Amino acid sequence: MKAVLGDLRVVEHSAFVAAPLAGMSLAQMGADVIRIDDIDGPKDYGRWPVTAQGQSLYWLGLNKGKRSILIDLRKPEGQELATMLVIQGAPRGGIFLTNLGARGWSSYAKLKARRCDVILASLSGHPDGTAAVDYTVNCATGLPYLNAGASTESPVNGVLPAWDIATGLTLAMGILAADQYRRLHGEGQEIKAALSDVAFAMMGNLGFIGDAQINHNLRQSDGNHVYGTFACDFATRDGQRVMVTSFTPRHWQSLCKVCCMEEGVAAIAKRRNLDFSLEGDRYSAREEIALLVAMWVEKHTLKEVRQAFDAADVCWGRYQDYREMATSDPRCSSANPLFSEVEQPGIGRLTVPGSPLTFSAGSRGGLVAPRAGENTDAVLADLLGLSAAKIGELHDRRIVGGMLG
Repeated sequence: MKAVLGDLRVVEHSAFVAAPLAGMSLAQMGADVIRIDDIDGPKDYGRWPVTAQGQSLYWLGLNKGKRSILIDLRKPEGQELATMLVIQGAPRGGIFLTNLGARGWSSYAKLKARRCDVILASLSGHPDGTAAVDYTVNCATGLPYLNAGASTESPVNGVLPAWDIATGLTLAMGILAADQYRRLHGEGQEIKAALSDVAFAMMGNLGFIGDAQINHNLRQSDGNHVYGTFACDFATRDGQRVMVTSFTPRHWQSLCKVCCMEEGVAAIAKRRNLDFSLEGDRYSAREEIALLVAMWVEKHTLKEVRQAFDAADVCWGRYQDYREMATSDPRCSSANPLFSEVEQPGIGRLTVPGSPLTFSAGSRGGLVAPRAGENTDAVLADLLGLSAAKIGELHDRRIVGGMLG
C-alpha cells in the first residue's frame, strides 16, 4: 500500500521527547525522516529505560522508522553536509526540524539562502528561547496542586510528560500545514513553537484560565473525582479497582440502574434540591453518590462488575499497572492492528506501536528504530551521491561517524 506521506522528507536534529515525537509521527505515516546527531552520539541514546545490555528503550520508542546519520556539526565541512541533506530533495524535501537551536548554519536565513522554499520548524522551551522541559513548564500551570494528595507544601508532578506529547504532535501538524502552504503558494517558512506556549494555550483551551479570570475560582485537589461531573474510583470485592464515569445522561442512567441506586440518588436530589440530569449537580453531590456506587461495587468481584457494567453500557475501566498492560492486555498486543511484532536490532523481539491513525491508503506499523549512525553511508551515497572513497575519507577525518553499539 502507498504510504500517506511517502513523498515527504524531513531532516531532524533533536533530543528528548517533543521534537523526536514529531519526526516519528511523520515517519509512521511514511515520511523519510533522517535524524542527524553529533558524531559522538545522540544526547538521549542511553536514556532510561534501558535493557540489561544498556540499550535504550526510550530511544527505540521515539525513533521508529527513521534513518540515522552521525556528523561532526562543529566542523564547517560537517555543517555543509547537514545543509546539503536539508536543502536537497525536490519537491517535498527542504524541511528541517530541531529543538537544539536553529542558529549558525541551521538558521532560517542561512537555509533559505540555499533553498528559497525551505521549511524550518524549531522548538524552544520558552518563546524567548530560554530552556525548559515538561516538568519545569508543568509546575507553572498549577496542575501539580490538583493531583491526588497534593498541597501547596507538597505538589505532585504528573508522570506523563503531557506537554511534550502535545507539543510534538503540534509540531508535526505545523510541518504538514507549512508543506501544504508551500504546495499551494510555492513559499517555505519558519515555524517557531515553545513548549510553554503549548502548555498555557491548552490551559486556556480547557477552561482553566477562564475559570480563574471570570469566576475567580481556584480548584483544589479532589482525589479521583472528575471536576464538573460524577466520576470516581472504586474497589471491588476481590481487591481490584475500577474507574467509573458518567459524562452523558445515558451513562448516568445506566450506572444508576446497574448499581440499584435509583431511589437513593432520587432521595439525595430531593433533599439537596439538585437535578442529576445536570453534570454540575452530580459533581456537587459526588461524595454521597460515590458512597452508593461503592456499596454496590464492593459486593461484587471484578468479573461480576465487568459483566454488569458491559451489559448496561456503563463507561468504566479497570486499573492496572503498566507491566500488566504490556504483557496481558490484548489492546497492547499484535491482536490490535496498532501493534506489530518486530525484531529490534540489539534488543530482540518485542511489540511496538505504529501510528494511532488508520488510513485506508497506507499501513500503520512494523517499523524499527535505527542504531545511531546506522545509515550514515547509505544516506551520503543515496542522497548526496558521494562515492565510497569520499565517504571513507570523511570517516577517516571524523567528519562523519558509523554505527554506535
